[in-house]
Parts: sequence; structure tokens; C-alpha cells
Amino acid sequence: MSTLSLAGTGSLTRLALRRDRLMLPVWALVTGGMVASGAGSLEGLYGTAAQRAELAASMTANSSMRSLYGPVLDDSLGGLVAWRFGTFAAVLAAVMSLIIVVRHTREEEETGRQELLSAGAVGRRAPLTAALLAALAANALVVLIVTAGLAGQGAAGALALGLAIGGTGMVFATVAAIVAQLTESARLAKGLTAGVLGLAFALRAAGDAGSAEGGSVLTWLSPVGWAENVRAFAGERWWVLLLLAAATAAQTAAAYVLTARRDVGMSFLPTRPGPAAGRLATAGALAWRLQRGTLLGWALGFLLGGLVLGGMVEGAADIVGDNEQARQIFERMGGRSGLTDAFLATMVGLFGMIAALFAVGSVLRLHGEETSQRAEPLLAAPVGRLRWAAGHLLVAFAGSALIMLLGGAGLTLSYGRDPLPILGASLAQLPAVWTLAGLAVLLWGAFPKAAAGAWGVAGACLGLGWIGPALGLPQAVLNLSPFGHLPKLPGQEMAWTPVLALTALAAALVAAGLAGLRRRDMLS
Repeated sequence: MSTLSLAGTGSLTRLALRRDRLMLPVWALVTGGMVASGAGSLEGLYGTAAQRAELAASMTANSSMRSLYGPVLDDSLGGLVAWRFGTFAAVLAAVMSLIIVVRHTREEEETGRQELLSAGAVGRRAPLTAALLAALAANALVVLIVTAGLAGQGAAGALALGLAIGGTGMVFATVAAIVAQLTESARLAKGLTAGVLGLAFALRAAGDAGSAEGGSVLTWLSPVGWAENVRAFAGERWWVLLLLAAATAAQTAAAYVLTARRDVGMSFLPTRPGPAAGRLATAGALAWRLQRGTLLGWALGFLLGGLVLGGMVEGAADIVGDNEQARQIFERMGGRSGLTDAFLATMVGLFGMIAALFAVGSVLRLHGEETSQRAEPLLAAPVGRLRWAAGHLLVAFAGSALIMLLGGAGLTLSYGRDPLPILGASLAQLPAVWTLAGLAVLLWGAFPKAAAGAWGVAGACLGLGWIGPALGLPQAVLNLSPFGHLPKLPGQEMAWTPVLALTALAAALVAAGLAGLRRRDMLS
């Protein structure tokens, strides 16, 4: 590789880090902080060696729990942290990495900014190298936070867990680098890379469901399974990190070969032109065409997630055992109507908070269409702004209802009980989901430069609902999220007042956002 092909890498790396100066540290802090704070949370729940040993035995014997979290390889506090948070932290690091790489490669080309930069003294491989260096910086920060936060549980185990999480992130950063050369749109690049990540998680889950030691062939076929088999705090296997490093190096080389064989803005899999009439003759049909793939992916994910979590309901008592603090956390999240109902309400509530991410993303697709200047030609035709926006908003609001119903259907099919209470509980989450989507509409419509803030609000609500009860946050803090006001269904009586109030608030936010859209100029 000649040095000319890397000319300008330093400047582009600084530009990438400057553009991500908020997103990158926040994401790294959330990912690493979740793991680092896990020791204190678990110590409060399982303070004695006997309690930890009992938990490890019950979780290892439960195939559904193994498929979700992996096997418990050691019953020390550090080992439980690696079991409870390691897999999900690795997935979060992978998502963070793929977003960073696609953002600074294919997205730059799609918007035309890369062509302007390449007119200067910028080498052919410099943009890709800068994107990978930005992803490396983010993952290194995650490694540092995890290692520092868990050093008290054992320096070797903390470092091994941090490197396993960061190494997984870099594997999928380089997967994204390859996919960005193959596809013509950033959206498709993110979707395909996320699909590879989903397949890796599914392989790991299937392997761990059949093996209590993480030694299944399916587990070893997955990079997420490699992170698990580093065995942090359980007799570290340092050599497994070489698999992550080798995969990263090989995929980086493949991405460099591909980027040298195409022109800027081009791809190896060009987008197929669609019809200009018929089903795409309306703005709503175009919105459906643009978002149907994303909706299908979320729908399948919720259905499969419901099937997996529904199989865990009968084992809810094993999760809690005789631990009163664990029981209190479930009751704070899911209500006091009984452990099984509390567990179901907790899972339904988690689905609702995740569905809000889908709804916000679907709304902000309008912002992406506007800033990429694809909306202007459409609006130059006899298509009004509200009619254009309505198609995407219909996908966001109706799509979130669909995926919640599918998540509830998955829980029902796997649990094998009366479907109506669970499906009703799933639909009861929608007012909170729609409130966050309505906030995204308001920010985009009236304050477009602050539209990305909707992600921060949705992420904060997810954090409050997921981690807040375990940290013992007061109810007044939990109520800052719209999900804190919903009835804990199934189990509790239906409370219509907060449901109707949140629905009205969502409608008001949407109306205010659309009013702002009508009064402002379109972004260029």
C-alpha cells in the first residue's frame, strides 16, 4: 500500500472525531458504563458466595437463559458481570462501530461530500482508514472504561472482558467497511451489517442453548461467541483474542482491495431503479418502499425476541429465587401482581422502550431525506409537505403497533397461555412509544438542527426503564420517562387516564411538529 493512497488520513480522522465528538463518547460511556456499574448492582443483589453459586447453577441449567446471556462460566462477582452484561455490551459495541464506519464512508459518498474532499490531496484509502481509526478510538474508550471499572474484581479478567467487547466492535467495524463498498446506500449498508450481527447473535444463542460451556460449534462460528469464549474472570483464554484480531485484519485488507477497485460514489451492487408509476405513484407508496425493509427486520426481531423471552417465563422464579432485592426490582419494573405477571410486564415494557427506537428512527428518516436533498425534487412536484411527511409517519406509528403486536404474539406462543392479556399489555405501551415519536416529529418539524436530540431522549428513557430500577432510582426520576406512567400489564388493572393523556400528548407533539414544517424553509 503506497503512502499516497493514505494521504490526508490524519485530517480526515480529526474531522470524523470532531463530527462525532458527542455521539462517540456518549455511546462508549453507555456501553462501558453499563458493564462497569454491573458489579455494584449484582453485589447488592447477590452479596454472598452462596447466593452467587445458586444463581450460577440455576442460570446454567436454564437453556433459555443460556441462549439469551450465555452460560455462567464462573460464580465470582466478575464472572457474573461478564455473563450478564458481556454479550449485550459486545453487541452494543458492534452497533456503535458499524454506525461510525458507514457514517464516514458510504454516507459521505451518498451525500456528495466525499467527492468534494477527494478533489483535494486525499488518498483513495484515506476515508476508509479514517473511519476505521474513529471506530478504533471508540472501542478503545470502551475497553478503558470496562477495564478501569472492573479492575477491583481482577485486573486480568477486567482487561480480558474489555478487549473481548472492543474486539467484537472492531470485527463488525470491518464488516461494515466491506459492506460499504458493496452497496450504494448508507441505509442498506447499515441494514446488511446489522443483519450479519443478528446472524452472529443467533448462532451464539443457538450454540449456547445446547451447550452449558460455550463450546458448541455454532458458538465458535460467531464473533459474539468468540467474545464469550475469552472467558473473562473464568481462566482467561487470551488466544481467543487472536481470532478477533485476525478477523479484523483480514476484513480490513478485503475492504482496502474493494475500495481500490471502484470509483467514488459507485458500488459493486448498484441500486436497482424502481418504477416511476403504479405502486410508487404516491408519496405514501414511496415512504413504504423506503422503509419496508427496516420494518420487516424489526418485525422479525420482535417476533423472535418474544419467542425466546416467552420460554423464560416459567423460569422466572429461578431467576429471582429467594432474593428479596431481585424480587423488588422485578416488582418496580413490572408491578406487584405476582412474579410471573411482573416478569411478563417487564418484558413487554422492554419491548415498548425498544420499539420507541424504531419509531424515532422512522420519523427521522424524513430528516435524512431532507438533508440529502432527495425531498426537494419530490416536493417540486404536486406533492405537499404534509402529504409527503404523512407516509413516513404512518410507517412510524402503525409500524410500531405492528412490531409490538408481534412481540406480544411471540411471548404468547412461547408461554402458551391466554393471548389477550399479553397482547393488550403490548398495545398499552404504544402511547409512550408514540409520545417519543411525536417528540421526534416536533424536533424535526420545528427545530430541524436539533432533530438528532430525539435519539438522546429515547436512549435516556431506555436507560431509565432498564437500569433505573436496579439502581434504586426514586419513582419521581423514573417518571421522567413516559413509560413510567403506564399501567403494569398484565396483572394490574387498566388505568385509562395516563394512556389517554399520553396519546393526546403524542397527537399534540405531531401537530406542532407539522405546523413547524409548514412554516420553515427546507434544509439544503
